[in-house]
Amino acid sequence: MNTPEKKLDFIRQLVTDDVAAGLNDGRVHTRFPPEPNGYLHLGHAKAICLSFGVAQEFGGKCNLRFDDTNPEKEDTEYVDAIRDDVKWLGFEWDSEHFASDYFDQLYDWAVQLIKDGHAYVCDQSFEEVREYRGGWNVEGKDSPFRERSVEENLDLFQRMRDGEFKDGEKSLRAKIDMKSDNMNLRDPAMYRIRHTAHHRTGDKWCLYPTYDWTHGQSDSIEGITHSLCTLEFEHHRPLYDWYIEKLGIHHPKQREFARLNLTYTVMSKRKLLELVQGDYVSGWDDPRMPTICGIRRRGVTPEALRSFCDVIGLTKTNSTTDLALFQNSIRGHLNQIAQRRMAVLDPLKVVIENYPEGESEMRKAINNPEDESAGTREMPFGREIYIERADFMEDAPKKFFRLTQGREVRLKYAYFLKCNDVIKDAEGNVTELRCTYDPETSGGKAPDGRKVKGTIHWVSAEHAIEAQVRLYDVLFTQENPGDVPEGKDWKDLLNPDSLKIMENCKLEPSLASAEAGQRYQFERLGYFCVDPKDSTTDQLVFNRTVTLKDAWANKKKKT
Repeated sequence: MNTPEKKLDFIRQLVTDDVAAGLNDGRVHTRFPPEPNGYLHLGHAKAICLSFGVAQEFGGKCNLRFDDTNPEKEDTEYVDAIRDDVKWLGFEWDSEHFASDYFDQLYDWAVQLIKDGHAYVCDQSFEEVREYRGGWNVEGKDSPFRERSVEENLDLFQRMRDGEFKDGEKSLRAKIDMKSDNMNLRDPAMYRIRHTAHHRTGDKWCLYPTYDWTHGQSDSIEGITHSLCTLEFEHHRPLYDWYIEKLGIHHPKQREFARLNLTYTVMSKRKLLELVQGDYVSGWDDPRMPTICGIRRRGVTPEALRSFCDVIGLTKTNSTTDLALFQNSIRGHLNQIAQRRMAVLDPLKVVIENYPEGESEMRKAINNPEDESAGTREMPFGREIYIERADFMEDAPKKFFRLTQGREVRLKYAYFLKCNDVIKDAEGNVTELRCTYDPETSGGKAPDGRKVKGTIHWVSAEHAIEAQVRLYDVLFTQENPGDVPEGKDWKDLLNPDSLKIMENCKLEPSLASAEAGQRYQFERLGYFCVDPKDSTTDQLVFNRTVTLKDAWANKKKKT
């Protein structure tokens, strides 16, 4: 039986058709053009996977280009971080460029448009430009400076470059149509004056090109065939085409796809910056942040992120993806690769009274049931162990299948255990359990055939190592943090339980050699990784990447 071929999404179908038609001599050349004014987030990851993925699939090329036309907001810190993120995702660019590489050429092309009567220098302020532009149902009015002569425009534009004018005093605008239904065609700005040093060009320039003027021409210079953008640039496409057609240069094909929106998450760079600057999170790489560096620190694998981008696919309509889908992609990959370990986050001491004092033994444990080649390891077991406090209940109902007085439970990889006595402090808190084990149940089976329904994890008290464990949850309490109730600020929706720090957790001794970034499944608890920033050999710190199940979905059902 033949497996049906996977249907191509509309972008890949477009590229397939263009190649078949011999456009651009059958070449496929894409680009990923982030602005270096912040850290990349999950939405950028979708764009990265698309642009680099299409290039790979069609045997083409993909450039990394930094859209560095706003010197006030850009920094080499972000350039370096973007490079790292793209590489971490598993992609290599064919060549690296900066929009600032093309400032001279862009200036010359602007002069050409002035000479051809397609651009003019305008003295209107930002507020006046906005007023004259009109609205969606109101026609715009021509700038009083629109009919300046070519000679005057060339002179003023040169003087703008020479630094004669103050910021905002003049701008260069394209002369298109102030009555157009598309607001982007109502004489858009091409250059604005900014007396600000640039992170690469220094003080060479005091006027900088706008994104719309820069983008298409940069694509053309680099020989890009398919300029893939998110949906908000759909209405910019006529302007993209207009500039290229007026200049008569190589014409890439721009096409748009829906951006990634995720429940319980904000993707706005402005809002993410506000979270960082307001100390609502510990930084851009806080594991609760949707930044690539944040989810990387949390323990998400690049394979899981690429798989997620593949699963959600491409659409032409904006929508919101359930966070659970992303978490399932994370679990799916970690389940395959993560070695299993025992960890007790909220320890309760158990003394096994009939186990010989001063003795211990080694129990064989499976490293990964999904991967035979991962083999086994040995775990020490002795008279005193730790179990999770939640795995004991003094007055338990019948359907509580963990440890309680008078009932047996199975210790994973060890023996049946029965609780006989409970030790409490003066306030009535349980501090210790006194139990007995059945030495005939090694491996979890009783020779007389009796059954126990519950299996719990444990660690040897004598051999356990201590660690701090950080339990991360969703950053917002509302599915759509952008939909803020009247009278509230969007930050009021931050989840106060998005981080819970557990101190003095007890871990099996094999984790003493865990390295930064290493990922594990803590049995029955979830997937965790060694924090690459804060963890040391003296103080291990683990971050919870994701729970074993969608815990937040369960919380929603209860509310």
